[in-house]
Amino acid sequence: MEHPRVSKIGRSANLPSHEQVTFTAIARLIQERRTHAFQAVNSELIELYWEVGKIISQKIEAAEWGQGVVDELALYLKRIELGLRGFTRSNLFMMRQLYEAYRDIEFIHALRG
Repeated sequence: MEHPRVSKIGRSANLPSHEQVTFTAIARLIQERRTHAFQAVNSELIELYWEVGKIISQKIEAAEWGQGVVDELALYLKRIELGLRGFTRSNLFMMRQLYEAYRDIEFIHALRG
């Protein structure tokens, strides 16, 4: 399905036909690269969440951390990184669950393709 902005450029009656073809090609290229960039960012975020979950899981399993330390981690991340969002206590535990659900699978390698 074409992106709506690309479709609008392709239908522009004010452009000469050779310009219209070039403009449409550039708009499609931009959209394709944006989509690729979003996919790459999503893969990186999933890998980050998996790695954070791995650290938390290993610390808890080794009895180095209790749940209270995860609370402290959430507060610490909130305090040191202005604008950092998504690392609440509940999200950190979900990252742990992500790791524990996929720890024995080549999960990270599959993301990288």
